[in-house]
Amino acid sequence: MNEPTMFESRKVAPDTTSLVSYMPIPGLGVLPINAFVIHAIEPMLVDTGLAALRNNFMTELKSVVDLQELRWIWITHADMDHLGNLEAVLAEAPNARVVTTYVGMAKIGLQGIALDRVYLLNPEQSLDIGDRKITAISPPTFDAPETTGLYDEKTSTLFSADSFGALMAQPLENAAEMNQNDLREGSFLWSSIDAPWLGVIDPNKFGKTLSNINELSPNTILSSHLPVATGMNNLLLDILAEAYHTPRFVGPDQQALEKMMAV
Repeated sequence: MNEPTMFESRKVAPDTTSLVSYMPIPGLGVLPINAFVIHAIEPMLVDTGLAALRNNFMTELKSVVDLQELRWIWITHADMDHLGNLEAVLAEAPNARVVTTYVGMAKIGLQGIALDRVYLLNPEQSLDIGDRKITAISPPTFDAPETTGLYDEKTSTLFSADSFGALMAQPLENAAEMNQNDLREGSFLWSSIDAPWLGVIDPNKFGKTLSNINELSPNTILSSHLPVATGMNNLLLDILAEAYHTPRFVGPDQQALEKMMAV
């Protein structure tokens, strides 16, 4: 895989469809880039994928939800792999509002999104989307201060934003298909890139964030950067606890990059 690729959408949890794509990372493997649709009375889109895949993304999105009926667009954080098609979706979903935090609103506002289409929600606050309550949570790891994951209480599904992600050798439909050593190494590498602060914070405070997820006990964890993980809570939490000790990632310099690209 040499360029971003969109896969067919697939059901990953009750009432939940994943819009699946993969981004090649030279020298490191491929990274899943997932967006999700929650099929509630008031349908919700979680993140908006890569702009480079806009046509495919919009086609897949329209195949699973009527954009005239879409009511909510939850932006976990304002990185471009999560924000890539927001304007395109808003243009075709006139009744949708963007769920984010105050800091997220500031970042999204820089792109000219009308602020009357924004709905602010902080961690531990909830939003009623007709037939269920969606609660904002702070994921254990993140790369942007506005990051909020979400928990669907009706289906016991945790959407963890960047947390629990992993670089992979090849695309897979389910995280359980990964060799556990590969999952560990891919998760360690991703955490060292996405959360370079991890090894310098208080380990007890970090442990508390992991305990919060353990107490939540979701049936399924849906990371933006890992295939669907059902019944894998203990393993993923153990891996993230170990990732605390991973050295901060230092990427190739220009000379090394040129050698990689010449292969």
